[in-house]
Amino acid sequence: MQISEHDVIIAGGGPTGLMLAGELALAGVDVAIVERRLNQDVEGSRAGGLHPRSIELLDQRGIADRFISQGEKHYVVMFAGTVLDARDRPTRHNYTLALWQAAIERSLADWVSELSVQTYRGCEVTGFVETETGVEVKLGESLTLRSKYLVGCDGGRSLVRKLAGIDFPGWEPSLSYLIYEADMAQDLPLGLRHGERGVYALGRLDDGDRVRGVVTEQRLEMGKPSDDELRNALRDAYGSDFGVHNITWLSRFTDAARQAASYRSGRILLAGDAAHVHSPVGGQGLNIGLQDAVNLGWKLAQVAKGISPDTLLDTYHAERHPAGAALLKHTLALTALSRGDERTNALRELTARMVQLDEPRKWYAAMMSGLDTRYDLGEGHPLLGRRMPDLDIVTAEGATRIFALLHEARPVLLNFGKSSLAIEGWDDRVKLVDATFDGICELPVEGEVSIPSAILIRPDGHVAWTGEVSADDLCDACATWFGDPGE
Repeated sequence: MQISEHDVIIAGGGPTGLMLAGELALAGVDVAIVERRLNQDVEGSRAGGLHPRSIELLDQRGIADRFISQGEKHYVVMFAGTVLDARDRPTRHNYTLALWQAAIERSLADWVSELSVQTYRGCEVTGFVETETGVEVKLGESLTLRSKYLVGCDGGRSLVRKLAGIDFPGWEPSLSYLIYEADMAQDLPLGLRHGERGVYALGRLDDGDRVRGVVTEQRLEMGKPSDDELRNALRDAYGSDFGVHNITWLSRFTDAARQAASYRSGRILLAGDAAHVHSPVGGQGLNIGLQDAVNLGWKLAQVAKGISPDTLLDTYHAERHPAGAALLKHTLALTALSRGDERTNALRELTARMVQLDEPRKWYAAMMSGLDTRYDLGEGHPLLGRRMPDLDIVTAEGATRIFALLHEARPVLLNFGKSSLAIEGWDDRVKLVDATFDGICELPVEGEVSIPSAILIRPDGHVAWTGEVSADDLCDACATWFGDPGE
């Protein structure tokens, strides 16, 4: 039996697994991906875009332009069929980037390849054994991988989660939907409709001829759908199947909403759909998976390299589990509003009018964008725990952006004051940058905030400490997030 060793094994090479692999590789960790597909091809177009915070994460790594150049910018968000103007979101990327998952995965895979991440293609994790020092991961009968940690990014039916014995509680499905890509009649009722049980939608794909659609089934169905079931569902919804043929992608999903009870069990961790599943309404699934990966990556890297204690990984669950729980409730609410009975129509019209008011609109746009995420790091400056805005600053090397300082996925200590900051012992881990800033710092919903005299930014772009407190607190923050001081 062949045995190979790595620091971290990632089960699943979708968007979440690829993003996590890139984060670990940037930190100098020997990471490998196990992916059952022989290449990066995706069946169907699947997820359709990147939200502002996800684009910011890619910008923090210097690769956002690879994605932006392929997509189309939309400066709105949708609320239960209502279009809301969201161009006033305080971010450099105040738009949703329309880009199919196939293109997103290819671009992420290219980046990961440049970082020399090994991928075991045509393989699946079939089992694993956790030991005191690591994990032995079996890929069938002939290959075993040894690693310090195993991360399940293997989707909603995650085998890693099941074998780790992690519970997956939540809400049972009440509705099922069919999503498909096919050829249909040219004269179609394009757009979104609300039926008694849920939504129906038809839209042209990029080439203008092919159709992508979704239809709510008249009763809850499970399992792999057939072409005839699609035709029947279309007739129930529209009174016609529109001559649907050449069906190249057909999938069924439900409104089930489940979340892993824990994102970590010993040396086993979960991210993306393996940690949470929900209806695709709102288009946030791929995006929250990327955010899981960027939160976990630098923490797992520091633990794997012996810089930080194992307990740092507990903060991954503490920070990302609430974000996942909030998303599940959001999708449950939007699913409920998608029904087309008279009572739901009245409720949807009422809430749509309210969310068009300025403050609710800003709140909803920030939530949908992922820009409002705040990790609970205690009391302090409004920036504490939030993502650091990409401000234009001036350093000794000249004008730059804050995100440009995060390309290496290293923590940054920005010194806007005139006093010196002592981070002796963390000099090789934390990049100290003296800078000046002459502008406005604005947070979603919060509005304008003052700039502290100093800001400690984690590799994921979230603020870990601000200069309103003592220098001793700075050392405590460095020790908490970046390990004990070196010699």
